[in-house]
Amino acid sequence: MSLADSGTGVEQPARGRPRSEAVERAIIEGTMKLLEEGVPLGEVSIERIARTAGVGKAAIYRRWSGKEELFVDVLRAVEPEDLALPGTSLRDDLIVLLESMRRRGLANRSSALLPNVRAQMKSSPKIWAAYHTTVVEPRRRVGLEVLRRGQENGELRTDLDRELMYDIIVGPMLVRAVLHPDADLAEGLAERMVDALLAGLRDVSSAETGP
Repeated sequence: MSLADSGTGVEQPARGRPRSEAVERAIIEGTMKLLEEGVPLGEVSIERIARTAGVGKAAIYRRWSGKEELFVDVLRAVEPEDLALPGTSLRDDLIVLLESMRRRGLANRSSALLPNVRAQMKSSPKIWAAYHTTVVEPRRRVGLEVLRRGQENGELRTDLDRELMYDIIVGPMLVRAVLHPDADLAEGLAERMVDALLAGLRDVSSAETGP
């Protein structure tokens, strides 16, 4: 009987060299285990991660250049995945962007790990910079691209500063999700925020082009 048919209900890797996915999962979970046990980021060395994950240090360095990049992937592993943009309209895409932020806010509140890791990351400029480069900045670029398409399609005024508009759009959700942990993050909040914003923009546009 093969390991995959051992009755555990979990597919086991074949004998020999473990699958790459299995090794990566073991490394991510080993790092999370250390953080959940309260080990400070500064004390989570590659050697310690390797021992906890049951792999060699070389297996880690083949996948990450250092623990900064690894920590970012660990954080991403416990965050909800970003939702796919429908691409049907400016409104629909903005709602999905804010809904992704709402879900990350809910995940942050329900996790014992996320707030602690984020707080420690901010005390490490190198790790915080890596998180911004690989996570925050790509999300911002996606948002700016949504606004650019909206301007090209005539759904958004072309004279508006996209950088400023992006901050205005995501700001209210960030305030609720990050700065006020007790603020309501109910379903439908993203739709309400986007509709209020777009209605305000239409009013401004009408006032400026009216008789």
